[in-house]
Parts: sequence; structure tokens; C-alpha cells
Amino acid sequence: MKSMTGYAKVQSTFGDKKLNIEIKTLNSKQLDLIVKVPASYRSRELDIRAMLQQLERGKVECIVSEESGIASGSDFNRELLAARYEALSAVADTLGANGSDSRQGLFCALVGQSDIWNSGGNNEASDDEWRQTAADLQRAIDLCNDFRAHEGAVLEVDFHKHVDLIEEKLNLIPSLEGERIETAKERIKRYMADAAIKEVDGNRFEQELIYYLEKLDITEEKVRLQKHIDYFRQTMADEPTCGKKLGFVAQEMGREINTTGSKANHVGIQKLVVEMKDELEKIKEQLGNVL
Repeated sequence: MKSMTGYAKVQSTFGDKKLNIEIKTLNSKQLDLIVKVPASYRSRELDIRAMLQQLERGKVECIVSEESGIASGSDFNRELLAARYEALSAVADTLGANGSDSRQGLFCALVGQSDIWNSGGNNEASDDEWRQTAADLQRAIDLCNDFRAHEGAVLEVDFHKHVDLIEEKLNLIPSLEGERIETAKERIKRYMADAAIKEVDGNRFEQELIYYLEKLDITEEKVRLQKHIDYFRQTMADEPTCGKKLGFVAQEMGREINTTGSKANHVGIQKLVVEMKDELEKIKEQLGNVL
């Protein structure tokens, strides 16, 4: 089992360039990709999105950023720096923020922009650089999947705890069913006494009692609920991406628990039903995080 919550960060260098790849994932009904890349990787964005398909489902944010060392003078674009400085200085004059400290800070901020140094040359990542970046991206995806698997293992332990408690409550129901039959007999007898019925045919009374109890029989509900519990456990163990399937199984478990409660007609069994519902709700709260 895997969680949809994951995180990974990989850093590497290529020449004088430092590359950062960061992946964050959260729960979502489908795969929702948010990819942010520098200008030098815009032509590779579709390739990056294709690789991120490995994460299967969830809200996935992938940020690729680069930090370049100061390039040689031949790469320095004076015209672009001057144009930006002039435009921003005019805005600063309009706002009254035209002091020497402000202008120095503006200049430092502009000099730090990577395209000031690289716009004079070819800004697109080379094939060699992309091959290294693709390998780094794959490593980040693998790390994110490892993170998801760890989080999924934590969720699996929690699910087992709640499923075990549901099964424990289910196994307590048979001990109360004998009392339930006797309570039904006494209730029918009391109704007859209140109606001043003095002579009762014993066989007919037993037939009516059996008919009444058959309407309240919960044997099938108990059997189906146990099968759903077993299937829930089996699915967790066998399928790494099982969030949707577990959601469907939980719905079926809830249906059997509700039917049991409506047929119970016994305070003790209804109390167990309420406790099973509570455990099932705790499972449903976390199922939205399962891949």
C-alpha cells in the first residue's frame, strides 16, 4: 500500500550550473500535474510530464530550478540589464523609492537573474545536460515513491487496527442473539396478554415467532461483513495502489453494518453496531490519502 503524500528533493551539478529537482505530492482523485521549469528546460516539459506519470495519482508538484555561476563577459547581456534597470527605476521614481540604497538593491537583484548572463547565448539545455537531468528526475521519482510506501505502511497498520476492532465487535454479536430470541418471545407474550388473549395454540405461536425472527435474522449480514473484512485485508496486502478499491469495500462494509443495526432489535447489538460504525468512519477518513 502507498500513500498519496510524498516528497523528494535531488540536487546535482552540470558544469557551472547547479540543478534542484523537488517533488511534492498530495491526495487527489486523479493525477494532477503542476510542473515548473526554467526557460532552458521548456522544450523538455512534455518529457518531464511523461516521466511523472509513474506517480499514477495525486496532486503532483514538480519544480526544476537552476543556479548558474557568473558567466564570462561574452555572455553578459548589458542591453537587457540596462533596459530592465531603466524601466524599474522609473517605477521607483513614481513611487518615491528612489534612494541610493533602493537603486543598489535593484541593481543587485537584476544582476542575480540568470537570463542576464545567459540570454546572449544558447539558453536551451544540451542533450548531455538533459540526460543527466532525466536520471536525476528518475531518482527523485523513486525517492518520492519510497516516501509514499513508508507513509502507506503507517496507514496500513492503522487500518488493520480499526478492521480488527470491527471484527472483534462482529464476533461478539452471536453471544447476544440467544438473549435476543428470548426477548422477542417475551415481547410477543406481553402483547398477547395486553390484548387479553387467554387461549393460544402453541404450534401457531411457535410458527409466528419463527416468522418474526426470520424477518430480523442477521446471519447473512454477519457472513457478508466478515467476507468484506477479509477482502479488505487481502487487498491491502496484495495491491500497492488500492485506494479506490478499498473505498468500495468500505462502502459495502458500511452497508452490512447499517442493515445489521436496523434488524438488531436489541440494545446490546445496536451498541456494537454503533462502535463498528465509529471504527469504519476512522478508516474512511484516511482512505482519501491512499494511492
